[in-house]
Amino acid sequence: MSAEAPTSMETETVASETKLESNTLPPKPKFEPLKAHEMSDGRIQFRKVSVPPHRYSPLKKYWMDIYTPIYEQMNIDIRMNLKARKVELKTRSDTPDVSNLQKCADFVQAFMLGFDVPDAIALLRLDELYVESFEIKDVKTLRGEHLSRAIGRLSGKGGKTKFAIENATKTRIVIADTKIHILGSFANIKIARDSLCSLILGSPAGKVYSKLRQVTARLAERF
Repeated sequence: MSAEAPTSMETETVASETKLESNTLPPKPKFEPLKAHEMSDGRIQFRKVSVPPHRYSPLKKYWMDIYTPIYEQMNIDIRMNLKARKVELKTRSDTPDVSNLQKCADFVQAFMLGFDVPDAIALLRLDELYVESFEIKDVKTLRGEHLSRAIGRLSGKGGKTKFAIENATKTRIVIADTKIHILGSFANIKIARDSLCSLILGSPAGKVYSKLRQVTARLAERF
């Protein structure tokens, strides 16, 4: 019996030692943050934006204004494919964020829709900006003279109505034939769209102005 006792004691001490070893975990490994191209397994991502025929001349004229912020600030490669008639964008190894590619594509797309470069470039700088498009026929089916008068009501004399809506709602509006494009934040686009829809449906400009004043005053109070 006396010979067996020490063996049991030995096994107990060995078990307690193994428990201590299992409790002390190795230190956590420290990894460097992944770069943008590493997050997509080193794959280069592309975007292509079609160029409509009537935007060829403006694109040629303002090419450097579009190219400089995309290439130098957003670190995205850009080129014009003359054969396919598309502006091509792709990520580089030093692109800081993959989302930059989509921002640049939205910026180029906004320019193609007819927005000026200083207005469209806001899409690169701010996250909560969007472009919304709709047609006059989506609001009301108009033909011939009625359609022409509706477009006239949207613009106003010398573009006065359009500028008034833009300034009141802090948006930018492009009226391209029967298509309407609005650039701005979500809430502001809604206010501008409601005003434009009222004009299409036949409301006089004065009534739309007074409603805009009320809505913008309410917005100013909220902020």
